[in-house]
Amino acid sequence: MSYLYLSAAHKSSGKTTLSIGLCAALAGDRGLLVQPFKKGPDYIDPLWLGAAAGRPCYNLDVYMESPADNSRLFHDRMQGADLGLIEGNKGLFDGISTDGSDSNAAMANLLGAPVVLVIDTRGITRGIAPLLHGYSTFDPEVQIAGVILNQVGGARHEAKLRKAVETYTDIPVLGAVGRSSELVIDERHLGLMPSNEHEEAQRVISRIARAVTEGVDLDSLMAAAAKAPAIPAGQAASPLPSPDVKIGIAKDAAFGFYYAGDLHALRAAGAELVWFDAISDEALPRVDALFIGGGFPETMMGELEANVAMRRSVAAFAEAGGVIYAECGGLMYLCRSIRWNDSDCEMAGIIAADVVMDSRPQGRGYVRIEETSSHPWPRTAGEETLVPAHEFHYSHLEQVDPALQFAYRVHRGHGIDGEKDGIVYKNVLAGYTHLRDVEGHRWARRFVQHVRNCR
Repeated sequence: MSYLYLSAAHKSSGKTTLSIGLCAALAGDRGLLVQPFKKGPDYIDPLWLGAAAGRPCYNLDVYMESPADNSRLFHDRMQGADLGLIEGNKGLFDGISTDGSDSNAAMANLLGAPVVLVIDTRGITRGIAPLLHGYSTFDPEVQIAGVILNQVGGARHEAKLRKAVETYTDIPVLGAVGRSSELVIDERHLGLMPSNEHEEAQRVISRIARAVTEGVDLDSLMAAAAKAPAIPAGQAASPLPSPDVKIGIAKDAAFGFYYAGDLHALRAAGAELVWFDAISDEALPRVDALFIGGGFPETMMGELEANVAMRRSVAAFAEAGGVIYAECGGLMYLCRSIRWNDSDCEMAGIIAADVVMDSRPQGRGYVRIEETSSHPWPRTAGEETLVPAHEFHYSHLEQVDPALQFAYRVHRGHGIDGEKDGIVYKNVLAGYTHLRDVEGHRWARRFVQHVRNCR
């Protein structure tokens, strides 16, 4: 089991594009079992990486999980894989802490992963040498196994870059990828457009894979990955229990932000996952509960409003005491309306509040929330009440019913109003916060038990 860590000097260097191409090229053309990972809180990049590799991408996160838990997750998911590819976030040495304990370098060191740097070479030639020299010496523990030159301006530019790297460093150049509009994935206010709503996602992935195959020496890349330390053999995964509850999960062009680990945790807790489309389905499937995750409901608000039958079906489910958990985009759908670009569209009308889209983020990054006595889910012994999580939303709520109860006090972050998050109405819990099912906070298990109790 070989593996490597794809990082960069700074964000927007092309890591995700290169990672997508490498996953697709090695999984598709070479038939390898490629297991992708993504560092940090992110739904969109993992959607693309999972689609390219043909298997779910899992997130590693030092804020929400301990080093031991990250190592355990990595080792467990690597069992049976030929290659692990970890895409970092931001730059190699970037993070919240000044000591670098939450950086990509720290994660790479924790996993023993060789690092391949993706360098955006626009506007640089000989200057790449001191850049790479600094990155290779800043932390002696980091194993920089190679560099991929990205956004190269042509053969002459590539030759100058290669000459500088070979003359002044001992870092191998593993490839060079030129500038091309065909390698651009549509951008949007929350980052890369999610692959679940991109009509040409697979064609885009194939196009990127061809460019990566032409520009990157895949044999040398695999040789670098093979230098990673051996992963201990894991125990056989426990079989999933026979499900005794059914959870309907919205998955369509409006909603699609779900962590692969959380979906697995729901199944492990005894849930059968039943997918439904809030845009095209006329009614909910026969389920015991709903999980409506994040996404971009504002971009599909006309279609969501037009599906009156589904909105009424969801509202009736909630009013009858049905259990619903909604995060961010799901919260927006459960409110009375969404306003964006001078347009208003009606939503499910379960929560007495209106959503207004803003031009700038209203909540962004890691949060820490504390559960209140209004939180509806049963508590498990040993579970923390102060929960690490994250948020990323461009909307806020207006005309909020002052009688509403809230499941969380916000210690860090914004939530609904800077102080509270997690609106509770009957058996509905909806907030801007995105949870992760991790040690110390097994929310999936609690949610499934809550469904059992309410049923």
